[in-house]
Amino acid sequence: MTKINLLPEERIDQLYKEDIQIIQSSKVFSFSLDAVLLANFPNIPKQGKIVDLCAGNGAVGLFIAKKTQASIEQIEIQEKLADMGRRSILLNHLENQVTMHHLDLKDTLKIIPSDSCDLVLCNPPYFKEAPAKKTNPNEHLALARHEITTNLDEVCQKASQLLKMKGHFALVHRPERLLDILETLKKYRLAPKKIQFIYPKKGKEANILLVEAIKDGKNDGLKILPPVIVYSQDNEYLSPVKEMLYGE
Repeated sequence: MTKINLLPEERIDQLYKEDIQIIQSSKVFSFSLDAVLLANFPNIPKQGKIVDLCAGNGAVGLFIAKKTQASIEQIEIQEKLADMGRRSILLNHLENQVTMHHLDLKDTLKIIPSDSCDLVLCNPPYFKEAPAKKTNPNEHLALARHEITTNLDEVCQKASQLLKMKGHFALVHRPERLLDILETLKKYRLAPKKIQFIYPKKGKEANILLVEAIKDGKNDGLKILPPVIVYSQDNEYLSPVKEMLYGE
């Protein structure tokens, strides 16, 4: 069994369906349902190269690793999160498949060639940069949630540069940014092909958006998938969310 050192505030959580363990910390941004939804949204190529931008502590890349033999490269600007991600890779014995890079997204092309990737995934900061007094005082959380070090335009630009022609880009975001997302995808030759809205409960507004696009794809053929409702009125996970988390 691999011995992994944990800091005092760290813990090990598990995604039971994929039998993946992940190091989390109360002091930084932890993975949430968004990461699980994104990992289960696109068609995962069986071979080739996958890149996870804004990787955080590596949740998305870890969650897809057992679904593919592709190499998985993760890009994360925060050193603490990247270090947690590296240790989680070792914890799951995935070091021959998954690599975490402590790197500014701006510099991704310095280590990953353009036009070389089959799939790019991203769980980016959702909120436009807020005035300082409104930004989370925890720097780690602020960088994860607000467009401080990167933004939607840069994420889509880098995804397009990384992807092969007809490669896929999958993004999890917030529904209120949908028009921004569609305009920015078009700007960078990414044709949206699949959209899904996630609702916390029946009768509530959607609070999560999933989008998949194809580089240099045709502009027709966009599909709006059936909605996913996360919780019952009794606050229990509904299918298919329960299946994503526990394999039930």
